[in-house]
Amino acid sequence: MTEDAVSSPVGTILMVALTILLAALMLFIMFPSLFDAAVPSPIQITAVRHYDEQTGRLNFDSRVILVYKGEKRLNNTCLRAVFYRNEQQVPAVISTLNGYQFINTVHTGVQWIGGEGCRDGGWCPDQMVSIDLADHTFIPGDVVRLDVIEMPGNQVISRSRYRASQLGT
Repeated sequence: MTEDAVSSPVGTILMVALTILLAALMLFIMFPSLFDAAVPSPIQITAVRHYDEQTGRLNFDSRVILVYKGEKRLNNTCLRAVFYRNEQQVPAVISTLNGYQFINTVHTGVQWIGGEGCRDGGWCPDQMVSIDLADHTFIPGDVVRLDVIEMPGNQVISRSRYRASQLGT
């Protein structure tokens, strides 16, 4: 009789532990952003623009505005950017954030990059970079994610998320 009494609580404890483990795994799969705490975000997406600046007409411009909120100058030559739309990587190739070394073509998915943060001399705190991706890369309502990767080593040094609003900013 004592053997039956021991197996029931042990079985219950094992089932509860297995349930908690499966719930944690499902959270990780469904919401990976909850586990991004280890990746800092000194480079932040501050806007995603969808409107033509001259006419004010919706053209799905997909212009992303970044601001560096770190403390020391970054060597923008050694930084590359990877964009995601609703957690799916977009086909945009940004192999450097140095505007003088960046070569845009229709094949890269990026029309141009500009701003004081992409000039020679590095990216200093509070400087801005504007990246104009191919039209329709992002649409209002998308969640835009940016990973900035430092080379060599391919280490993600910044991760930022931004919901592209319905209002065009």
